[in-house]
Amino acid sequence: MTYTRADFPEGFDFGVATSSYQIEGHGFGGAGPTHWDDFAATPSNVKNAENGRLACDHYHRFEADMDLVAGANFDCYRFSTSWARVMPDGFTVNPEGLDFYDRLTDAMLARGIKPCATLYHWELPSPIADRGGWRNRDIADWFADYTHAIMSRIGDRMHSVAPINEPWCVAWLSHFEGYHAPGLRDIRATARAMHHVLLAHGKAIQTMRGLGLSNLGAVFNLEWADPADDSLEAAEKAALYDGIYNRWFLGGVFKGEYPQNVLGGLEPYMPDGWQDDFGTIGTPVDWCGLNYYTRKLIAPSGGAWPGFKEVEGPLEKTLMGWEIYPEGLYNFLTRTAREYTGTLPLIVTENGLASPDVIENGAIEDPQRLAYIDAHMHSLQRALAEGVPLRGYYLWSLMDNYEWACGYEQRFGLVHVDFETLERTPKASYHALAKRLGR
Repeated sequence: MTYTRADFPEGFDFGVATSSYQIEGHGFGGAGPTHWDDFAATPSNVKNAENGRLACDHYHRFEADMDLVAGANFDCYRFSTSWARVMPDGFTVNPEGLDFYDRLTDAMLARGIKPCATLYHWELPSPIADRGGWRNRDIADWFADYTHAIMSRIGDRMHSVAPINEPWCVAWLSHFEGYHAPGLRDIRATARAMHHVLLAHGKAIQTMRGLGLSNLGAVFNLEWADPADDSLEAAEKAALYDGIYNRWFLGGVFKGEYPQNVLGGLEPYMPDGWQDDFGTIGTPVDWCGLNYYTRKLIAPSGGAWPGFKEVEGPLEKTLMGWEIYPEGLYNFLTRTAREYTGTLPLIVTENGLASPDVIENGAIEDPQRLAYIDAHMHSLQRALAEGVPLRGYYLWSLMDNYEWACGYEQRFGLVHVDFETLERTPKASYHALAKRLGR
């Protein structure tokens, strides 16, 4: 690795991220059923029909896992709280759930780690899904109630909080493409989910402001889109992909508007009165988080809207089949600051890759991950040199975990997890970061 902590500004935070359902073990502590449990129980949705019932058993092993975070010299731990753990039926508080996040928070603080919470990382309680989930406008108020319950307990000790991780995944990937829970392929459901997820975000921010909390943000997953060829048609479809994936959510929160090229397909299906919600959606935040992994080459596909398809690109790929394109991170940092957020602090809240990561003689060499991190740190340096107000860089993920529809096959962790014994083994990338981030 080329870069060390000394190459970044004073106060720049390095962190590592996880999510509740992917690591905790949802079968413990009184957690209720989620739509991911239901989705995984449906044949062909998830590899090997695997779910998060045990996951990495972080619920019982969190103290040792926090030792790993501290051992790598990370400043911040970005974790998520589970709605279905805090409120198993979506509405009634589970004291065991609050107690767990209380203990986890204290474990971070005892090690000098800054707790950075995300309130929703996709584990919707099944009873909420039964009421329409993200299609139902009432979810914004239900989510605000959940926000109040968990942040009344641990909010006073949080370094930062963001309501919802990756709204594109919550809405489009899950309701239009059907690849994530609830597994719908319905344009009307998609339009409502695309709007309601932002409305819930805004109401959660308002709820936390009412509790006196600060350092509140919004987290978006962004994917760079390039035309697959030089045709006008490909350029238009790449712009539409960019609108759906990136500009819809950034525009809703920071400009109080949705891109016209996306409304051309979704507006007939939007909920009544959607235009009146931007005052809530745009409730001011203190920072903006960017999750970045890859780019896509986009070509026309014909047929129904949106009428585009992804074309395989020529660049080196991760085990997920995603192109490694560090330039896209630089592009997003500069474009987001220029067009959406101005001087508002930016944080790269997720960045990482999946690789095979096999243990040989008790060690795990992961040179592709080391090269990936180094290349993306170079993009951070370029953005900082141009005056982008970048304040932090968090890696995905602390440990190998439940990778949603891919089950336990894809390994994104800096720490290897044996899913039979649950033994943790730090990889070469972990050791390199521990050295480079030392003070």
